[in-house]
Amino acid sequence: MPTTYDYDLFVIGAGSGGVRAARLTALSGKTVAVAEEHRVGGTCVIRGCVPKKFMVMASEVSHALEIAEGYGWNIEGATFDWKRFLEAKDVEIARLSGIYVANLGKAGAELIHGRARLKDAHTVEVLKKDGSVDRTVTAETILIATGGRPWVPGDLPGIEHAITSEEAFHLPELPKSILIAGGGYIAVEFAGIFAGLGVETTLVYRGPNILRGFDDDVRAHLAGEIERRGIKVVLGCQHSSIEKTADGLVSHLENDMKLTTEAVMFATGRTPYVKGLGLEEAGVELTEGGAIKVDQYSRTSVDNIWAIGDVTDRINLTPVAIREAVAFHETRYKDNPSSFDYEAVATGVFSQPPVGVVGLSEAEARRHCSKGVDVYLTRFRPMKTVFVGSDERVLMKLVVDADTQRVVGVHIVGPEAPEMIQLAAIAVKAGLTKAQWDATCAVHPTLAEELVTLKDKQSVAATAAE
Repeated sequence: MPTTYDYDLFVIGAGSGGVRAARLTALSGKTVAVAEEHRVGGTCVIRGCVPKKFMVMASEVSHALEIAEGYGWNIEGATFDWKRFLEAKDVEIARLSGIYVANLGKAGAELIHGRARLKDAHTVEVLKKDGSVDRTVTAETILIATGGRPWVPGDLPGIEHAITSEEAFHLPELPKSILIAGGGYIAVEFAGIFAGLGVETTLVYRGPNILRGFDDDVRAHLAGEIERRGIKVVLGCQHSSIEKTADGLVSHLENDMKLTTEAVMFATGRTPYVKGLGLEEAGVELTEGGAIKVDQYSRTSVDNIWAIGDVTDRINLTPVAIREAVAFHETRYKDNPSSFDYEAVATGVFSQPPVGVVGLSEAEARRHCSKGVDVYLTRFRPMKTVFVGSDERVLMKLVVDADTQRVVGVHIVGPEAPEMIQLAAIAVKAGLTKAQWDATCAVHPTLAEELVTLKDKQSVAATAAE
């Protein structure tokens, strides 16, 4: 192997994590190249949280209009133009992608458009669109940040007629009806989006309730609330086939139900994007789940190859990938071994209503807290929608370690839940106790004040019955 290389660092993947690592390293004076086969910005900016949030905000307007009428506004003739929205969304995504490109250039990193694959531990081939090799380069250190891609059951008859979240951002026409297969956050978010835009929406999930892995009270509450918004939820079954007919796409379910819709979308999870990366040639090991195996510092089984973000399948969130990128740079180039702390990472689900969560669910806390837990839970009608006669309800729940009285979990379902959970996460991360929460004076009238006024512990029997 040569003792000199074309680059000090070669990054495969120009998403949020890869770009952050590349910029920090280039700014420190190292020679850096970044290869990206699609558009710069990765899942979050191009085909994930950013365009999806725009769609959420667009779809929320219909509900806001309903509430506005209850407040005395006369709104007539309001219509939604899907194509005009897509054009505006694409302009903004292009602007954000351009900022990423510009920031790489300003930092001194070279951007290479093309698919990269490892030839060996220090050699990377960059491919043209036809699959031929465009160039071959060497690097002392290689960082893989290729993210994930939607997973669909490839052996399901008729799966070719379905779309995934990636195609949902570019539908030429808004369908009149859609069936969404899946029960995770992507599925419930898109269910809310389509329903809010006036699409007849059905959510089908094979499990007993949506949002597997979240607190059980959150799951039950959200299921009820999205049905209140007009989304039909079918649980405990999955597709046996999809049939294209003159009337539309017929989803044949394993419980013998047949549902006909204009579109079928699969939001059944994402998998690490490792296909064609040449990992085997370089000796990079994978986990049983197909992710790149890394240690606490994001180093792979090959000493000079590292990996961050969704391709490692740890916590698949953009801010986490960025923190992993910073830790990689500190470890590799500043002689400061650093690893990201995955405890108490807050998350928001932009369903309608949205969800905000940080820390342990009640079930997790009962397993981890040796002397049990105290649970504080409330469900109430927020004043904004009570005014218009709505039965919508907010859920707020605090999970407290009975021994230390630390608040170890906060769960919110309701308007602005993701905004509230960001601030609640500071308190949970800091290890504040329930008494310290209680000592915080409420801001009235707000939804968030309930978080510091919850006084009555819920009994174990009542919790189990919810």
